[in-house]
Amino acid sequence: MNNQRNRFVYRLWAPVYDAVLGRLFQQGRRRAMEQLGLKAGERLCLVGVGTGADLLHLPKGVNGIGVDLSEAMLDRAKKKLPIEGCDIELRVGDAQALPLDDRAFDAVILNLILSVVPDPALCMSEAIRVLRPGGRIVIFDKFLPDGTEPTWGRRLANLVSTRLGTDLNRRLGDILSGFPCEVARDEPSILGGMYRVVLIRQIP
Repeated sequence: MNNQRNRFVYRLWAPVYDAVLGRLFQQGRRRAMEQLGLKAGERLCLVGVGTGADLLHLPKGVNGIGVDLSEAMLDRAKKKLPIEGCDIELRVGDAQALPLDDRAFDAVILNLILSVVPDPALCMSEAIRVLRPGGRIVIFDKFLPDGTEPTWGRRLANLVSTRLGTDLNRRLGDILSGFPCEVARDEPSILGGMYRVVLIRQIP
C-alpha cells in the first residue's frame, strides 16, 4: 500500500466505483452521517471523499471540504455538486498530510479510508489536528477485532484486496493508540459486522 499505487488503482476504480460498490456501502455511510449528528452551520471535513458518496447524505446547512488523493475520483465527486443547502469544496490532497488548517472543523468523516492509506495512524493524527477541541470523528470501515490475528484465509484474501486498494487486516485499537480521543459508540455494520461504524470524540 503506497500513494503511487493508490492513485493508479483508484483511477481504475473511478468510472465504476459507484455502480459496483455504491449500494453495498450506502447503509454504512448513512449511519455514519447520522452518528455525527451534524447541525446547520457546522464545518465538516471528508477525508478520502472519493466519488462523493457521503455528500448525498449531508444535512442542509452543513459546510465543508472533501479531500482525496485521486483526481479521477474527485472528478466523479464534482458531478454530485452542488448539494442543496450546503457549501462544499473539493481538494486534491493526501489524507496523511491534509492541506487544511489546524482546528478548522467541527467534525471529520473517515469512511473507508483508514484501510486504504499507507499509514492509518498518520491519517488519524491529521484528522485530529484539523478538528476543533471537543470535536468528533466518525469512521465507517472494516477492521480485525482488537487483540486477534488474521486467519490464513483472511491473509490470503488480503493479498488480493491490497492489490485492489484496501487492507483487510488493520485493527482500530492499534490505529487509535496514544491519541487524545475516546470511542463514544462502536456498532456493527454491513457484512455481518466485518464493517463497523465508530463515533470518536476528541478529549479536550
